[in-house]
Amino acid sequence: MKRGNLSIHTENIFPIIKKFLYSDQEVFLRELVSNAVDATQKLKTLASRGEFKGELGDLTIEVIIDANAKTLTVRDRGIGMTGEEVEKYINQIAFSSAEEFLAKYKDSPNQIIGHFGLGFYSAFMVAQKVEIYTLSYQEGASAVRWSCEGNTEFELEETIKADRGTDVVLYISSEHEEFLKNYRIEEILKKYCRFLPIEIKFDGKIINDTNPLWRRPPTEITENEYKEFYSKLYPFSEPPLFWVHLNVDYPFTLTGILYFPKIKPNVELQKDKIQLYANQVFITDDVSDIVPDYLNLLHGVLDSPDIPLNVSRSYLQTDSNVRKISSHISKKVADKLYELFRENRQAFQEKWSSIGIFVKYGMIRDNNFYEKASNFCLYMNVDKQYFTIEEYKNKVAEKQTNKDGEIVLLYATDLLAQHSYIQAAQKRGYDVLLFDSIIDLHFIQYIEHRLENCKIARVDADTLDKLIDKGIQKASLLNEQEEKELKELYEKFINRPMVTVNCQPLGEEEMPVTIVRPEHQRRMQDMANMGLLGDSKLPDMYQVVLNTSHPLAKRILLSPEGPAREKLIRQTYDLARLSQNMLTGGELTNFIEESLRLITNSN
Repeated sequence: MKRGNLSIHTENIFPIIKKFLYSDQEVFLRELVSNAVDATQKLKTLASRGEFKGELGDLTIEVIIDANAKTLTVRDRGIGMTGEEVEKYINQIAFSSAEEFLAKYKDSPNQIIGHFGLGFYSAFMVAQKVEIYTLSYQEGASAVRWSCEGNTEFELEETIKADRGTDVVLYISSEHEEFLKNYRIEEILKKYCRFLPIEIKFDGKIINDTNPLWRRPPTEITENEYKEFYSKLYPFSEPPLFWVHLNVDYPFTLTGILYFPKIKPNVELQKDKIQLYANQVFITDDVSDIVPDYLNLLHGVLDSPDIPLNVSRSYLQTDSNVRKISSHISKKVADKLYELFRENRQAFQEKWSSIGIFVKYGMIRDNNFYEKASNFCLYMNVDKQYFTIEEYKNKVAEKQTNKDGEIVLLYATDLLAQHSYIQAAQKRGYDVLLFDSIIDLHFIQYIEHRLENCKIARVDADTLDKLIDKGIQKASLLNEQEEKELKELYEKFINRPMVTVNCQPLGEEEMPVTIVRPEHQRRMQDMANMGLLGDSKLPDMYQVVLNTSHPLAKRILLSPEGPAREKLIRQTYDLARLSQNMLTGGELTNFIEESLRLITNSN
């Protein structure tokens, strides 16, 4: 028997071993099973090159619990190790055998997972003692047993082992006995190992799919298979809208499937739904450094050995490969969307309520994506007709161009609340877009700086003659002095410091009194309502516009002072407030009762 001290090679990796090696203790099993897969893949590579001439036989990896002995064993029939290799790869911590093997057999189709040589030592996060029983594939090799109790001392001796490969036996410590429960081990295996390329057996059954869908050529996969795979990943989700299959081998390796889930407007969006794998080993569902943030709302899997990982495989390090991969994913998604738009526009429009959130967010966040998406981003009007931006500009240019040559895009955010304003615009022959999703406030503010010779205004942000100023002055029934008197009457009645009153000749067909919120004030209010201004509370600011072209303006001025005049002022003002959903409670009741009295008296 040989005794000695472990040699720690800090020049290869961060000097972190044993209990604080990983942020999550359960990953010890992922690391040990990954090592077993590597050992098996190495043997397959040697066999394919004629360097191993024996029978491969059953290569299934087994995970075994012995509750009485309080042990957890990971067993493989892979390449095994000689005593010298144990000295080199186990006793000299962070000298990775996988790294060395990769350098020698870099063109092998059998993927090697490990890179750092520290994964084995994650066992000591949950075990008070670890034993290795291993027999090399090499002819004439002797089996060896290695043992360590979680310190720098080890034992290494020859032993008897009937079969090629390695058993790693963990003596689970008393504070980690959860890892002796079948349900817990199965849970971890399904989380991290469900798509490993070598069969994993636990509790009498195989727990993994060795050839997951993303590893197969897209041309060989049916629509039903894509949907079935999605339902395996997300069992309680509705079927996806569509998907993008990634399959790149140069200048980096990337495979995966990204699904577009169904998303209802104004539903809180869930991130962390994309699973990252490295050679079919689950790494993390935080892909924020790889996938552009606007695509984090997608679901699916990504698999790449070219994404740099730190020692714990839990956090990503940004480098040129990651930037290239991120750019490629964005391009593939944009290309897929444009393809769907061109091939079946009707189907694309039917999915727009879900797709639109991704597209608009992406346009805001990524200039390159904006340029591509401008070709298929759809704008829906209040009549549920869809247009690209160029189509829409051509549609409204004739009637909605102002005196400065700018096309004015009118929009609404609430069909019911802004119904009277929408109707007034449509009576003029104007068209109104509908922007009512959770992303639209930001989207509007972004695109108005990108669209040339265009203005964007909410349909209730001002009077129509102000929103689309054609330089035509309508006739007023009042002279300048009368307008001043009318303005003062309403100011005295309203008596609110944050409310301004002004007179405009809007035409006899328009309402006698209109309430508008200037665009910049309304946007600030919307931002405050969404919590984007912190705890700030903005006062309710608006403008009351008195239509001096309406006969009621003259009638109010000619009415004698007293209750009759005040009723007219109150009713016209409340009518304007009603159109903005500002009349509630007792004020609404009084308005209805007064309206009934006026109708009754008129009869």
